[in-house]
Amino acid sequence: MNEEQQPYGRPAPSPPTPTPTPPPPPRLPGEGSRRGGDWMFGGVYGTVLASALLAALHQKGEAFTPYYDASWVLVTAATAGLAHGYSHHMAAHLRDSAVRRWQLLGVALWNEWPLIVAALPTVLLLVAAGLFGWDAYAVTAVGLGLNTALLFAWGALVALRVGHRLGSALAIGMADATIGLAIIVANAVIK
Repeated sequence: MNEEQQPYGRPAPSPPTPTPTPPPPPRLPGEGSRRGGDWMFGGVYGTVLASALLAALHQKGEAFTPYYDASWVLVTAATAGLAHGYSHHMAAHLRDSAVRRWQLLGVALWNEWPLIVAALPTVLLLVAAGLFGWDAYAVTAVGLGLNTALLFAWGALVALRVGHRLGSALAIGMADATIGLAIIVANAVIK
């Protein structure tokens, strides 16, 4: 019987509800990227982190310690990457075998490499400052300017990659660069 042939007062039986399919498990190395855009996210995050550290580590009137500062930028980026990867792993914790959970943790930690790599321009600038005896103020200004340019590039690249036109991609890049500009202003006001 169809709906028009049902007796008065008796509704037609409803179709069975589909069973939701669980999301696919995270992939292991070699299986493709589990979170393809994370390298771009890590790039922005690492660049902002390095900028904030560069601005905060050297205080006016203190001796400039570029190697010490470089080590702290690198250690902080690595620690942030580990914490971020671990939190991703714990948030998506699946009931799997212990071996599979350890593999997934390794993947989650490996996926954070862009955060650490994004901090390397600042680390290398500080190491060069130590090697060549550059002035702390100039190194901070150049580093913050470089990182602001990198934030612009990250934003524009991400926007182009996800399909924005060039004009809107440049506007998104400027929005990302605004974070770097905010750090520059904060550095000038606080110091």
